[in-house]
Amino acid sequence: MTANVDAALAQRFGLTDVEYQKLLDIMGRTPSLTELGIFSVMWSEHCSYKSSLAHLKTLPTKAPWVIHGPGENAGVVDIGDGMAAVFKMESHNHPSFIEPYQGAATGVGGILRDVFTMGARPVANLNALRFGDPSLPVTRHVIDGVVRGIGGYGNCVGVATVGGEVNFHPSYNSNPLVNAMTVGIAAQDRIFLSAAAGVGNPVVYVGSKTGRDGIHGATMSSAEFDEHALNKRPTVQVGDPFTEKLLIEACLELMETDAIVAIQDMGAAGLTSSAVEMAGKGRVGIELDLDQVPQRETGMTAYEMMLSESQERMLMVLKPERTDVARAIFEKWELDFSIIGVLTDTGRITIRHKGQVEADIPLAPLADGAPLYHRPLINGKPPARLGGVRDPEGVEHALLHLLACPDLASRAWIWNQYDSGVGGQTKRRPGTADAAVIRIEGTSKGLAMTTDCTPRYCQADAKAGGAQAVIEAWRNITATGAQPLAVTDNLNFGNPEVPEIMGQFADAVAGIREACTALDFPVVSGNVSLYNQTTHPSGLRVPILPTPAIGAIGVIADIDRSVGYAMPDGMELVLVGESRGDLGQSLWLREICGREDGAPPVIDLVAERRNGDFVRERILSGEISACHDVSDGGLLIALAEMVMASGVGCVVEHPPSNMAPHAFYFGEDQAAYIVAVPDAVAFIARAEAAHVPVRRLGRSGGTHLTLAEGISLSADRLREVNAAFFPKLMEQ
Repeated sequence: MTANVDAALAQRFGLTDVEYQKLLDIMGRTPSLTELGIFSVMWSEHCSYKSSLAHLKTLPTKAPWVIHGPGENAGVVDIGDGMAAVFKMESHNHPSFIEPYQGAATGVGGILRDVFTMGARPVANLNALRFGDPSLPVTRHVIDGVVRGIGGYGNCVGVATVGGEVNFHPSYNSNPLVNAMTVGIAAQDRIFLSAAAGVGNPVVYVGSKTGRDGIHGATMSSAEFDEHALNKRPTVQVGDPFTEKLLIEACLELMETDAIVAIQDMGAAGLTSSAVEMAGKGRVGIELDLDQVPQRETGMTAYEMMLSESQERMLMVLKPERTDVARAIFEKWELDFSIIGVLTDTGRITIRHKGQVEADIPLAPLADGAPLYHRPLINGKPPARLGGVRDPEGVEHALLHLLACPDLASRAWIWNQYDSGVGGQTKRRPGTADAAVIRIEGTSKGLAMTTDCTPRYCQADAKAGGAQAVIEAWRNITATGAQPLAVTDNLNFGNPEVPEIMGQFADAVAGIREACTALDFPVVSGNVSLYNQTTHPSGLRVPILPTPAIGAIGVIADIDRSVGYAMPDGMELVLVGESRGDLGQSLWLREICGREDGAPPVIDLVAERRNGDFVRERILSGEISACHDVSDGGLLIALAEMVMASGVGCVVEHPPSNMAPHAFYFGEDQAAYIVAVPDAVAFIARAEAAHVPVRRLGRSGGTHLTLAEGISLSADRLREVNAAFFPKLMEQ
């Protein structure tokens, strides 16, 4: 089928004139429609990382505990005793604006498949969400659909949703971010990879039938939105969590046998990407007969089947003598099982349908020969540090205002829609600790996990913001007592063809690299999502805030030693870390003064490592009974959250004499933790011996948060203010 295939159609499919010419040079002829579709999705930004790969290669990805880093479906790290943690985070941004429920739901389904494809049983889901101006009806519509979609899929499939984060900013008005993360557990000797092997081995399709949903989803996710975005609903997949549950169980059962040679989920670009990536990694050829593909719609063409992104589907290479065993397992679970092809020694992907060859493409240039760009970039210039800022409202007003604001208000309305306890292994749930903690079933070990990023810091200084996202994740895991192990990233940015945006991306990656290196915190998996901006009818292109979200995990040998931030009565409170009182880019500055300026907080990677290692050591020794890091909103917000979590109040001593109260209370100082200990004198002595800066803050007790300035607010009052935002917003 060569009719109507030309440079104009290639442009509609997302290929530039130069890329189309490269395709012609590879093929030596005009491609068929199916071949053009295959090239367009494999060479899309979403699948090829053509604008970002040069920068991603600079990230640290190795450590003694890393089993598999980037390049597989998910990262794999050693957690001891022959076990491994398998995890990854991915975006489903554009689909979640077009159709919020299904966009978010299928994002969860896709990341679950990335993890169990590796042989791991999924044990926890997290997410990182960014929404637009909450006063807009479209924002409420997107929030409602996204939250219901995440809960609907995760709850039904039976995997606990245990953590995440939510931010608001007008830059996300027409381009919300939905980043989904899954963590799974596997035996180290039962990790399954995607590289196909064995000429003559059968290629097997399992799971749900193929439909027309999601066609060209990868291409859609690699382009800017415009005023016609909502007309792209056919590019959004439709998920079925109950089928996903069956698929998980069937795959894990098959993985207990010796039948599987290679396995890959059909994610972005569906059958195309799974077939091309498996054969390409294995340096073999692959031949597919689309007549054998299970279909739920009539009259589907080769083009439609190859580009469909229908959900709950997997592609496997099996040992020929074990196909009957595999078939019996999938038929038991009432899932489709069909031999649709065979591995060859041709180095090509050949696709037949109804007796015709619809595509015949050399794999090497398709899988590895996508154009790689070193796009022009303009590095950002860090803003000047903020000088002194007058307090216009007073500490009490600021505290109540911040607790009620969209970025700090209680997320209980969201997490109450998620089942955080299914499976019975969740130790630290949302709203109780800086990171979620789940028990590794049958052991005393726990896994801590979190997602973090502060986009306003990244907008001001992308390098500092990238580093801060890493150290915030590292602190949150440390604050539970767990040892941070590794990172997955989800790098969400605007149009990489704009030098300033590409500069933001490069700077953020540089910051991530420096922080991960300093903290021995390697990047083992991840995802890049570009072109996150809206083209309005006026022609104005508005990029999102740069949002390099970081997902991270850590391990604790004895889960019963983990701590949350609900503090017991009668404890002494100590601030670990230096008080700078820096208000640049702080929520206090934005919410109270209406300003978004200055440099983000000072980052000291040496202090982060030193202070965090000390805190973790004291948690594991049993000396610290509650711990909370200082982050958004500053020290007083952290104290208020500890009071709200426990219902136990505290009395706080005077701020340092050389610092204004509002700077001390609301400066978003890094490398800082609030800890509850039985004996502040002994704790401070140990800290000073380790050269860790500390300051006694006060003592827990009663039911009120009481400050030396004469302010006293009950835990109930704080909760009332903090809880109001989401219910009021969503009732409108």
